[in-house]
Amino acid sequence: MINPYVFIVGCPRSGTTLLRHMVDAHPQIAITPEAHWIPRFFEERRGPTPEGIVTPDLIQQLLEHPKFANFHIQPQDLLGLIVNERPVSYASLVTSIFDLYGQAQGKALVGNKTPDSVRKLRTLHTLWPETRFIHLIRDGRDVALSFMKWPKVLQKKPGNLSTWKDDPFATAALWWELNVRCGLKALEWLDPKLCYEMRYESLIANPRKECAALCEFLKLPYDESMLRFYERREESPSGDTTNPAWQPITAGLRNWRTQTSEENVERFEAVAGELLDELGYARAFPRPRPESLEAAARIRNVIASDLHKLTLASVPLPAAHHDVRPTGKTNETQETIKR
Repeated sequence: MINPYVFIVGCPRSGTTLLRHMVDAHPQIAITPEAHWIPRFFEERRGPTPEGIVTPDLIQQLLEHPKFANFHIQPQDLLGLIVNERPVSYASLVTSIFDLYGQAQGKALVGNKTPDSVRKLRTLHTLWPETRFIHLIRDGRDVALSFMKWPKVLQKKPGNLSTWKDDPFATAALWWELNVRCGLKALEWLDPKLCYEMRYESLIANPRKECAALCEFLKLPYDESMLRFYERREESPSGDTTNPAWQPITAGLRNWRTQTSEENVERFEAVAGELLDELGYARAFPRPRPESLEAAARIRNVIASDLHKLTLASVPLPAAHHDVRPTGKTNETQETIKR
C-alpha cells in the first residue's frame, strides 16, 4: 500500500472537492491539497536529473512553491528525506512527502485530489504503477454553468483560452470534453482494478451507496463518517471552511435546465453533444442549428491551432518505477480536440 494511494481526478468544477472531503473524512485515508507540481516537476525536469533522481534544487523549488506550503511540512523534515548518500528517485521523494502528510493526520494511507491530473495519468501511473485513480464525471452543462460563476475562471483554463471572451459556453464545452475524454481513454490502458469511474449525479442522489462502492474499490471498510464530512470543516488544514463543498450534500446547486439560456445550452451541445450521448446525458437540442455547429467548428480550429502553447498533453513514459525519463509529447490531446 504505497503512497500516493489514490488520485482523484476529473474536469475542474465536476465536484472533485466535495469528493475529496468525503474520502478524507474516512478514518483510514487522508487526501492532500491540490498539487499540480507533482507531474509537472517531473515532466519538465524541474529539479530531477534526466534519470529522475532528486537534486537539492528540487527541494528548494518545493519550499518556494506556494501550493506546497499547503502540505504544512517543515523545511527540516523535507530536507531530512535526502540526507543520506543514497540517490533518491522523484517517485520515492513524493511518496515520503505523502507519508509525512499522513503521519500528521494520523493516517497511513494518503491520496491526492488535483482535477487537472486527469491529463497526466500516464505520468502518474509510470511513477506509481499500483496507484489507483478515481475519475469523477459530471454533466458538462452543469460544469460549464459552474465555470461561468467561478471567480477564478479568468486566471485558469478555460477562462484564459483565446476563445473564452467571444464564446465562453462553447469554450467550456470543449474543455470539458477534452478532460473527460482523457479520463475515459485511461480505461483502455489502465488495469480495471486501478481505475474507478464515478458520476457526480449518482454521488449526490445516493451518497451512501456510492461511498460504499468506492470503499470497495479502495479496499477499505465503509465508514459512515464519509457522509458527515462537513462536521470536520473547522479542522481543514487549508482553513477554507466557507467553500460550498463543505456544505452537507445538497442537490440542485447547479442546474443548467433552469439557470442557463437555451442559446448557451445549444452552443454547448453543438460542441460536445456526442460525448453527452456517449455518457447517457440527454440532449436538449438533438439537432443544433447550422450556425451553432459552425461556431463549434470555429472553436475547435482556434484551440487546436493554439495547442502547442498549452501544456495539456501527457508524456509517454516507460513503465519503470525508478530511473524513468520522458521520451516526448503525445498527440493524443490534439486528436481529442480535433474530434
